[in-house]
Amino acid sequence: MSLKNLQSKEELASKLVPGNLVVLHFWASWCEPSKAMDIVLAQLAEDTPHAQFFRVEAEEQPEISEDYEVAAVPFFVFLKDGVVVDKLQGANAPELANKVAKWATINAAAAPASVGFAAGLTTVPEAVTKQLWAPPVSNGKTQHQSSSIRQTETQSQTAQKPDFPKLINQSPIMLFMKGTPENPSCGFSRKVVDALNAEGVTFGSFDILSDEAVRQGLKEFSNWPTFPQLYVRGELLGGCDIVTEMHESGELKEVFKEKGLLHGEDDSKHSTIVEPAISEDLKASSAFVPAGTPGIATTNGGAGGGHGNDTSDSKARFEQLVNEHPIMLFMKGSPTDPRCGFSRKVVDTLGELGVDYGTFDILNDDTVRQGLKDYSNWTTYPQLYIKGEFIGGCDIVLEMHQSGELKQVLLEKGLLPAENIDQRLKKLIHSSQTMLFMKGTPDEPRCGFSNKVVSALREEGVEFGSFDILTDEEVRQGLKTYSNWPTYPQLYHKGELLGGCDIVLEMKDSGDLRSTLES
Repeated sequence: MSLKNLQSKEELASKLVPGNLVVLHFWASWCEPSKAMDIVLAQLAEDTPHAQFFRVEAEEQPEISEDYEVAAVPFFVFLKDGVVVDKLQGANAPELANKVAKWATINAAAAPASVGFAAGLTTVPEAVTKQLWAPPVSNGKTQHQSSSIRQTETQSQTAQKPDFPKLINQSPIMLFMKGTPENPSCGFSRKVVDALNAEGVTFGSFDILSDEAVRQGLKEFSNWPTFPQLYVRGELLGGCDIVTEMHESGELKEVFKEKGLLHGEDDSKHSTIVEPAISEDLKASSAFVPAGTPGIATTNGGAGGGHGNDTSDSKARFEQLVNEHPIMLFMKGSPTDPRCGFSRKVVDTLGELGVDYGTFDILNDDTVRQGLKDYSNWTTYPQLYIKGEFIGGCDIVLEMHQSGELKQVLLEKGLLPAENIDQRLKKLIHSSQTMLFMKGTPDEPRCGFSNKVVSALREEGVEFGSFDILTDEEVRQGLKTYSNWPTYPQLYHKGELLGGCDIVLEMKDSGDLRSTLES
């Protein structure tokens, strides 16, 4: 079986049939390790005729990449009977061969010995070896200057508990990325490297693919679940989206300048920087918008009273500002006209929750824009406050919304009316014309019955929404009573229960399923 290019989600769905092993290689044309592993996979495909092998251009097929949580390339996904059974991150040719042999249903003639290396791949390609054994710390070099930071692979391997405070301060600007600045292993890391190079700054980097202890531990240390992560003088600035947004808006350059990291500025200059105090009359500023105000009028940004230097007075003013409304969003632009994608996402999230909130356009008041960073110890925008308490920026707000935590916080603060379980279930059932309550997700079902219903719906070409009942015990138990149906999956159409796995399969076999769902 040859290695083929996968062109769409629909093509992939057609290949996910019972008894079929499908191996996906997410790659990028600019990534040398991806190209090397593609050679490996092509040979494995020839040696394994009973499986299907596809390459997926990760950045050209964002929907498929998102479905399988691809954050770096090369990345391999193994699907059997339409279910993800294994994954492999990185350029590890021997491990790839072992996994193919493990999951493939092949003849004795195609035993593991012939899968991979005995069939002509006697040596691992040089590019793969380089990726596997690249030292974890490298230097971000620009045309202006270069960093002298180094850490040997031996030091990384022998460190049982990484000293994260020391690690993030190895360079004033420290990037934890996938790969190296010269050879990034994911598009997100490449974008941050490009942004830093464009700023003309010196930065150190750490390849988290080479040290699993750092890769996992730093997520907990920083409370940030993804990579890359950029630190400036030991403080987390953010990931790819935040860094690129700040670079495009000019805010990243401002941060570097404030920290004394541009044009040869030294630490003594940095230590003398004082953040300006905010205006005396906060409400007089057109940047503040109370809840429910339709539209925003922008006037003289930064105007207002004089600048104060008294720390306690400045703190009191910020406390007043963040408490102007029980839910206060500091953003770029207004709810009706957001000036950045991150602000828009938070506005959309609050809109979905149906809450009233006040906003402050930080583009209209530079004293607030700069001073609030120091007050909150958070360097980017938007910033969300609930009853004066800082919640976080865009990524944190979205993550809390997706997990249900944000809704719970609003309920606990008395800012969201309590919704009984029947109301919630009714809303969920009607959230899509065809709605499947299942164990797991359509791409990763957690039980055979759910997998069968997903396959049936896909074979009929039906679009459907889904809810993973394993993630919410209240829904899992409550829906049984609501529907008077004790098991899962449960399929609904236009708010009415059609049935579980057996009924759905019977309807499909009789031809009734498609006609019912198309009605």
